[in-house]
Amino acid sequence: MALAELWFGRPEVSDARDFILVLVADGVGTGIIFDGQVYRGERGAAGEFGHMIVGADAPVACSCGSYDCWEAFASERAAQARYLGLCNAGPSSAPPDFPTLVDRALAGEKNAQRALEEMAHYVGIGISNLIVGFSPEAVVVSGEITRAWSLVEKALTEKIERSVRRGLPSARILPSTLGNSRP
Repeated sequence: MALAELWFGRPEVSDARDFILVLVADGVGTGIIFDGQVYRGERGAAGEFGHMIVGADAPVACSCGSYDCWEAFASERAAQARYLGLCNAGPSSAPPDFPTLVDRALAGEKNAQRALEEMAHYVGIGISNLIVGFSPEAVVVSGEITRAWSLVEKALTEKIERSVRRGLPSARILPSTLGNSRP
């Protein structure tokens, strides 16, 4: 996905020498572009930032089983669990699928909006750590969440602005324009 952004993305991304793509989906994954090339790391294991510790007692378990990982706080599954909690749904209730949750938020449903804002807060925590560690020109957020960019951008960018130390260069935070074709 990072290569697709490099090759076909908006000019702010494709012209950047260094950027990080953050895919927010069932989990959280990253693609790192340094000097116009994918950074793969030893045996291709670079970019597993979904397992970076960002807190404790997340609403869902990470795919690795931990409740402390970025993925456990910022994934679509985490937003769905938060939504059920905000709706006071019982433990046997099934959450709506994530596209439906986004649709509800865009339609003005307050619990859906709050669940997405909390998700964006945690996406912002992880992105802050990436910015401090790598100092990229841009960070591209990809996934279904970009359909609700107008609802989540403020929560995401506020967290990043408060977390990145003053004096350090920040990165442009951009929604992906690739691969999200739902209306």
